[in-house]
Amino acid sequence: MKVLLTGASGHVGQAILGDLADEYEWRLLDLEHPGHDAPGEVFVGSVTDEELVAEAVEGVDAVIHLAGDPRPEAGWDSVLENNINGTYVVFKAAADEGVGRIAFASSNHAVGAFETEGLIPDIYRTDSTFRLDGSELPRPGNLYGVSKATGELLGRWLHDTFETSVACVRIGNLTKDHPPKDYERGQAMWLSYPDCAHLFDRCLQASYGYLIVYGISNNDRRYYSLEPARTMLGYQPQDNSAEFE
Repeated sequence: MKVLLTGASGHVGQAILGDLADEYEWRLLDLEHPGHDAPGEVFVGSVTDEELVAEAVEGVDAVIHLAGDPRPEAGWDSVLENNINGTYVVFKAAADEGVGRIAFASSNHAVGAFETEGLIPDIYRTDSTFRLDGSELPRPGNLYGVSKATGELLGRWLHDTFETSVACVRIGNLTKDHPPKDYERGQAMWLSYPDCAHLFDRCLQASYGYLIVYGISNNDRRYYSLEPARTMLGYQPQDNSAEFE
């Protein structure tokens, strides 16, 4: 399978390539070159560049779209251009090329405002039964979250209009080697590098129409449900933040 990976040089891209470099025929797109050992053809530039994206997506079977401004504090002008318009450019180019599936990197920030004063910090603890499962409406707590919620809606439009399979992954707190220390929220939404790679691998392999799932590891602490990802994608996370406490 030939896969275009946008934002390949970022943390999520490196987690994916760390385990899956030899599993797919990759095309990599990023503002910066990912290095001389990049496992595939490299396109350097912005996802807002329509000509570049059209060239990068030509002949691929799937797209993993990660690129954009990742800063929670990013302002409107940046998220509008890089995250919203950039996502539209990638999705439309994929549709025009007839690409069958897209995995979109959404974010916990798309639902960050659910973490209200009356719920935290209790929802971060193991005895809490509070769960978000992807069926709830977005509730972003910042403009970055607004841009990710908009990307999910663009994915819905893409699926309904072009019958593209679209998986939106609301990524938790991705860190390498171990979860955040002395940070309950980060431990509750931790996603390890191997589990991240496995989850996006399942997005490339499973059969689905349109779905929203949460990208976290098998943590004892959690307020995001793993059941949709397990049921619809066959996701089987192996890591648990409790093992590092």
